[in-house]
Amino acid sequence: MFLSLFDIFKVGVGPSSSHTMGPMSAAYQFMNILRSGNGGKFNPSDVVRLEASLHGSLAFTGKGHATDRAVTLGLAGFQPHTLDPDMAEQSDLDIRANKKIMLFETQWVTFNPETDLFFDYEKILPLHTNGLNLCAFGANDMLIFEETYYSIGGGFILTEAELTATKQKNTPNSSFEKVYSTYPYPFDSAKKMLEMGEKSGLSIADMKRVNEESVLGKHEFDKKLEAIWQAMDACIERGLNKDGILPGGLFVKRRAKSIRLGLERQQKANTVQPHAINDWLSVYAMAVNEENANGGRVVTSPTNGAAGVVPAVIRYYKNHCIGANDKGLKDFLITAAAIGGLIKHNASISGAECGCQAEIGSASAMAAAGLCAALGGTNQQIENAAEIALEHHLGMTCDPVNGLVQVPCIERNAIGSIKAVSAASLALHGDGEHFMPLDNCIETMRQTGLDMREKYKETSLGGLAVNLPEC
Repeated sequence: MFLSLFDIFKVGVGPSSSHTMGPMSAAYQFMNILRSGNGGKFNPSDVVRLEASLHGSLAFTGKGHATDRAVTLGLAGFQPHTLDPDMAEQSDLDIRANKKIMLFETQWVTFNPETDLFFDYEKILPLHTNGLNLCAFGANDMLIFEETYYSIGGGFILTEAELTATKQKNTPNSSFEKVYSTYPYPFDSAKKMLEMGEKSGLSIADMKRVNEESVLGKHEFDKKLEAIWQAMDACIERGLNKDGILPGGLFVKRRAKSIRLGLERQQKANTVQPHAINDWLSVYAMAVNEENANGGRVVTSPTNGAAGVVPAVIRYYKNHCIGANDKGLKDFLITAAAIGGLIKHNASISGAECGCQAEIGSASAMAAAGLCAALGGTNQQIENAAEIALEHHLGMTCDPVNGLVQVPCIERNAIGSIKAVSAASLALHGDGEHFMPLDNCIETMRQTGLDMREKYKETSLGGLAVNLPEC
């Protein structure tokens, strides 16, 4: 199994990897197919109108996640990793005003987001709760081409045919996961990962690096790795220096800046409490997720909703841990990606599939493993750290209020960061021997997600989302 670090950590925009980034990418891909005539099967010049429908969780929480806007921007040619916020805003306004989208420079097609994009709350598509159907019509409303996409978490998308093939074969799909017998260390479970590490004498980070460099080369891999951390760090800085009200109608105040200023005042006054380190962890995570909730630039880690945990724990390592260095930071990211890949491959990182245990739980496990590696932990201790963190998020539901990635999501990232550090510390105090293997914990998370009722899986139909304060 090979799931690249740059599949787990992707630069994109908020507020959601599955509800914003995925649909935007699907719409972008759909337009490219139209331009090619689906490999010559139809004439693109015959297309006169577009239509889109959102299903399942994409419908229930699509407004809060700006899914309709994401689809519109994807059709207009925007991609999450290169999106310019100012250009995107103007394009969205233009499309809503003119009700047209450019297919070619000389061809415009009709698309009115108000009437051609539907939130279908009744029909949940069969393969996944995050379903998106896109259609192209010709003269007399004749259907020319349609495609169904599924946004399966972390910004990953699959067509209906791809997801069907994946489920039938029970093997990774070639669009984002590839099985390469030629990869030096193709581990697809924690057990195999530890066995390969024992046999080779290499750390998890070293094995993962060898796999990555066999594709990219050392220079390109390090360059891209540095860019990921720079994007994470920049997101923290933006969040720590902004205040105001988050969009969406809940009137949630940004708090990261005020908490940071309060902590700095305590330092100057020499009134810092021992537990202040938890406050720093929390404020780093909250800074990221306030930026995400505001539609800012974030890195999936492994999703947008859980994007604050890994950056927060890395920032904690850099700013607060004795002996922190650049190699430790790189080992942190590489190890975290290895663990995230195992969880993605064997269970899920999607809140719509398995609840928040798959998002914050996965992120906390990744961060715990990364920190343990950066602090010199053995492979066995790293695997133990990931298991501890994931184990204590099992059963967590995904119940965003009003479909917004704000309550309880922002604070959950803070608490997930604290759990990650605690898990790494507990593992480092042991010798790596422990009762519950990580593989078993991942499988438990998958089974728990299957058993979880749909109203607790990113539909905003249960949990905190319906137990609101009475006004």
